[in-house]
Amino acid sequence: MTTDRYNPAAIEEKWYQHWLERGLFRPAMVPGREPFCIVIPPPNVTGSLHMGHAWDNALQDILIRWKRMQGYNTLWIPGTDHAGIATQWMVERELRKEGLTKEQLGRERFLERVWAFKEAAHGTIVGQLKRLGVSCDWERERFTLDEGLSRAVRRVFVRLHEEGLIYRANRMISWCVRCRTALSDLEVDHKEVEGQLWRFRYPLADGTGAITVATTRPETMLGDTAVAVHPEDERYRALVGRQVRLPLAERLIPIVADGYVDRAFGTGAVKITPGHDPNDFELGKRHDLPVLTVLNEDGTLNAAVPEPYRGLERFEARRRVVADLAARGLLAGTEAHKHALGVCDRCGTAVEPRVSTQWFVRMREMADAAIRAVRDRRIAIQPDFQEKVFFEWLNNIQDWTISRQLWWGHRIPVWYCRAHGHVIASEEDDVRACPHCGSADLEREQDVLDTWFSSGLWPFSTMGWPEQTEDLRTFYPTAVLVTGYDILFFWVARMAMLGLKFMEEVPFREVLLHGLLRDRFGEKMSKTRGNGLDPLDMIARYGADALRFTIASGTVLGRDMVLQESTIEGSRNFINKLWNATRYTLRPAEALGRPRPLAEVGLGRFDRWILGRLAATAAEVGRQLDARRFNEACRVLYAFAWHELCDWYVEITKPVLAGARGEAARAAAYATLHHVLDQVLRLLHPVMPFVTEELWQKLPAAHGSIMVAPYPGADQPGGADGHALHPQVAEAAQLIEVIQTIRTLRGENALRPQLKADVVLVAPPALQALLEAERLIVAGLAATGRIAYAESFAEREGYAHGVGNGFEVYLSLKERIDVAAERQRLGRELEKTRGRLEQLVRKLGNPAFVDRAPPAVVAKNRDELGQLRQQIARLGESLSQLAPD
Repeated sequence: MTTDRYNPAAIEEKWYQHWLERGLFRPAMVPGREPFCIVIPPPNVTGSLHMGHAWDNALQDILIRWKRMQGYNTLWIPGTDHAGIATQWMVERELRKEGLTKEQLGRERFLERVWAFKEAAHGTIVGQLKRLGVSCDWERERFTLDEGLSRAVRRVFVRLHEEGLIYRANRMISWCVRCRTALSDLEVDHKEVEGQLWRFRYPLADGTGAITVATTRPETMLGDTAVAVHPEDERYRALVGRQVRLPLAERLIPIVADGYVDRAFGTGAVKITPGHDPNDFELGKRHDLPVLTVLNEDGTLNAAVPEPYRGLERFEARRRVVADLAARGLLAGTEAHKHALGVCDRCGTAVEPRVSTQWFVRMREMADAAIRAVRDRRIAIQPDFQEKVFFEWLNNIQDWTISRQLWWGHRIPVWYCRAHGHVIASEEDDVRACPHCGSADLEREQDVLDTWFSSGLWPFSTMGWPEQTEDLRTFYPTAVLVTGYDILFFWVARMAMLGLKFMEEVPFREVLLHGLLRDRFGEKMSKTRGNGLDPLDMIARYGADALRFTIASGTVLGRDMVLQESTIEGSRNFINKLWNATRYTLRPAEALGRPRPLAEVGLGRFDRWILGRLAATAAEVGRQLDARRFNEACRVLYAFAWHELCDWYVEITKPVLAGARGEAARAAAYATLHHVLDQVLRLLHPVMPFVTEELWQKLPAAHGSIMVAPYPGADQPGGADGHALHPQVAEAAQLIEVIQTIRTLRGENALRPQLKADVVLVAPPALQALLEAERLIVAGLAATGRIAYAESFAEREGYAHGVGNGFEVYLSLKERIDVAAERQRLGRELEKTRGRLEQLVRKLGNPAFVDRAPPAVVAKNRDELGQLRQQIARLGESLSQLAPD
């Protein structure tokens, strides 16, 4: 290791190829090993990945690498999604640049273009995932339009159709005029907009007056088939049953009474357009009103409207209708009106409710099964407050519109017999004759299935279903699903419902939902806002490990994350710290050779201390990962590696490795340093795979890959029954506290690093003896001059004073002291200590705590209370000695 800085570009590709070539991403398939499987949330083949994908996949890789090192039979299945609407939209956009449309190409040639686009995007996506370091089994990679997955889709469709759960009907749906397709309820976003509320007079048919209606959609009035009022609205009771003449269209339509009408909205009278409003559609069914569709699929007005409005774009038609009604004296007023507008979640275009013949899935039975699975904890959702959201949506679920008027996707496996009107649903990809009458006069369904239909089968279709494969027997149900809370309904709920329906088992045991990424101003990161961070740019600048550690450190399930480049840079600095700690560890190798086993060396108190801290860290990291608290696991690792290992133990060993304490101590420190570094690299490997593999391979004892090295636990040397309880560990901790106290005093009084200040330590004889035994370490790390010991110290002037647990420090400032500043410092410390004392007094005065807490905890709190009172007395005495001039 000749360089003092980590260069990720030099090693990341090397190690990824190494892992691939040795097949380390494949499951071990060893009999008796417990399986642990994850299926990747398949990214859309619409281009490159964004930082949200990096978040998803970093967390999944942490879990899979951790479980692999724990000896599980691990499998992570990768793949991509065809993303029907989004991908077709992008290819159509490319065609428009060439002056072409998909209709000009025809279906077959257009699909060839989409497949070419998919192949290019797929290569980009896989390359990005590999740059991130994901340890997927690429030999099992799947695509939602693979032949195997297509067969699974056909099997599911046909079975649901045979059971009457899939049906075709003419119903009100949401329609995107830009994408020219039906949408499910989940594919419609609702945003609040400032609009207008218009009031128009509809003349009564007999010419005796008019009724004034209020609407936000003037253009659809050409499709009105009634006016509705509330049955208890006295203003209109006498008008119910009469007719009005619909302006512009000059049709007669009835006035009906219905409890749906809100008397407080507008004028209390509303126009009813069953063909273009879901509530109006239901009201129309109750009153047997005709359904009139006045909009084409592209959002222009059709031949059902008067000739002057035909072909007008819907918003231009709105302007024309308002102007014409005003010209006739029928505009009664207008006002600003804030309301929710439904928009396509793909292109942002305002959606149109319209009556259309589509394919639907009945959801009630499957939704109830999914609700039971979560209530019974067969599926655990984290954070658990998302369960309430899950239940609320499934309890109110509507039938799912699954047909899409697209060319790219799974074509609905249905044929229509022109001879006798039979509907044939078949698993075969090409039906030549009607099985009912033998006629060859068949028409194939033109629509494709909603993308989420095939994605909902992902956990079992990727393992070869409907065949009963070894993978399916071994790895289904999967262990955990990691995804964003924003697709809980789109994808997670549908996988739960379909997995239970077709596998009679949940698709995953656990669902981990992370939040959204935000910039430093709290704005959601997005391409349109231009405030996102490109994961590849961050990897190029700081390395994949720095990005992964930053993501994991910021992950609290269910919460949004503020991601800044400066934080990624800080993670890179942490990696450099590890890099240099490894260089330091390897430096004595030429003279000392291979380190001896820990059992063969005489460990010193600081060796035992770091081993005890390592054991505690390993145990705590395991607990945090078990609880899926990624941020806490990273915090514990960072604190140990940066502070306890690098800042303390490495510095403590410098004189020891130089031979200042003799060969035995040198051999012990050398062996301990190697063991601790080996273990901390293993602990960090799931989060930072590249640098840990690079550094681990430099250690003399390394063999194979760190990827499959056992993950450390508390049962290693230094565990709960080892060094952690050794009395020398407490001694080392107290020595470190003394050094920290001296360092704090030096920093607060701005002593130059090269200045060796004298120290008086007031401590009991046992601590004095310990300090004397470790004078070399204390004096070196605290930059002290002469160290004197006393059981009390009266001469306070010219000294900075610090108080620790069972000791006091007096740091000689020799005319350098700022009395006012020292008084302020002591005052702050006194105030802080008093605050802690008050907390403990309240705690120990609470019977609920004293009665229920373990006796050892209560005793510990009482001991601390006594120590705090002594510290307050000493600090007060020091303040009195520093009387202001």
